[in-house]
Amino acid sequence: MTDALFQPIPEANVLPVSEIVHRARALLESRLPLCWVSGEISSVTRAASGHVYFTLKDSSAQMRCVMWRTRAQLLPFQLTEGMRVEVRAQITVYEPRGDLQLSVESVRRAGQGNLYEAFIRLKAKLADEGLFDAGHKRPLPALPRAVGVVTSKSGAALHDVLVTLRRRAPAMRVVVYPTQVQGDGVGELIARTIAQAGARAGHDGIEALIVCRGGGSLEDLWGFNHEAVVRAIHASPIPVVSGVGHETDTTLCDFVADLRSATPTAAAEAVSAGYIQVQSRLPMLARSLSRAARHVMNEAWQRVDLAQRRLLHPRERLARSRTDLDKLALRLAHAQGRAQNERRTLLARLDSRLAARRPRLDLIAQRLDSLAPRLARGARQPIERARVHLDAMASHLEHLNPEAVLTRGYAIVRGADGHVLRRVDDARVDDAVDIKLCDGTIDAVVIKTIPADRLSGTDDPN
Repeated sequence: MTDALFQPIPEANVLPVSEIVHRARALLESRLPLCWVSGEISSVTRAASGHVYFTLKDSSAQMRCVMWRTRAQLLPFQLTEGMRVEVRAQITVYEPRGDLQLSVESVRRAGQGNLYEAFIRLKAKLADEGLFDAGHKRPLPALPRAVGVVTSKSGAALHDVLVTLRRRAPAMRVVVYPTQVQGDGVGELIARTIAQAGARAGHDGIEALIVCRGGGSLEDLWGFNHEAVVRAIHASPIPVVSGVGHETDTTLCDFVADLRSATPTAAAEAVSAGYIQVQSRLPMLARSLSRAARHVMNEAWQRVDLAQRRLLHPRERLARSRTDLDKLALRLAHAQGRAQNERRTLLARLDSRLAARRPRLDLIAQRLDSLAPRLARGARQPIERARVHLDAMASHLEHLNPEAVLTRGYAIVRGADGHVLRRVDDARVDDAVDIKLCDGTIDAVVIKTIPADRLSGTDDPN
């Protein structure tokens, strides 16, 4: 199709205006892709259909512009006369009138191009450091008891968050960490507030942090593109939810946060999603509880019915007890009679065995009478024999008595230590000795000792 636009047209052919305009439109759209165009807005018209028509001009030229409803409703600000803007547009031709115009997709205030380039550079730098990696994303707690909010204390964003949380999770406690969200040096303030919130998380009991503000231009939201803010969110000890601007607004805060929400309200809905899930389960749990309660009650009634069937009238219970008692009395009587008969039989058997084993005392007495004389004789005979033996031993002992030997002229000589002197060598000259005779003792002193071999052949006592 594009190549056909550049084919030479034969002179004989006459083209209608629509064909010329159509070819011009196709040529422009194929040769001039989407681009950014700067200028000043004038003649702004908002149609009932939602489309926006305006003129973009500079000192030398102007062009008509159209922004279709689907794009116009995403504009973060109102287009006004004299506003300097930059539009991202496709150059085209409006065929019904043959007018050259720009089909606008997005609009930003003039001068934001440099900011956007700075945004792209910083985003690439931080991405290379891994601050935006999905591996660093942490899940939000299912039922946080408290949540922190970093935003302006007077902004609409805080009101939207509080209203949403009060409606969806009234039991959740909200701790607000106020900060400026727009103006010079706001990035450092936001980063410092996020760091303070993370440091106080344990003390304040918060389990998640919402960083949010309302919509605005790129310049208004630039504080949330500050490098210090991105690093503070990355270093936060608790999960962070970003809810900066509207759906079309994107900041570096969104890339580093654990969860990005389109608006502050959506951020509040994200942290309270667990409560909504629990609330949605309550009817089902109530039905389950009701069914369980009915089941328990039915089982209880069944047990009552069974117990009721087993329940007897007291008169009938007494009659049954009386019958059981009579039966037990009869069994007891039979058991007692049987036990007595068994005892009688046992006693008779034992008496018979005892009678068989009872000793004959008369026979024993006769035997004792016959054994008594024999016992007396048997007792005297050993005594007599012992006495005779004793006398013989006494006589023999008397013969062996040393004192009896002394009567025949012998003597017993003892040393001073009381030992009997048996040899001449046992005594020394001047030793004191005792000489025992049959009728007494003589104390003497050894004057001289003469061995037996020297006694023979000499009469000299000296």
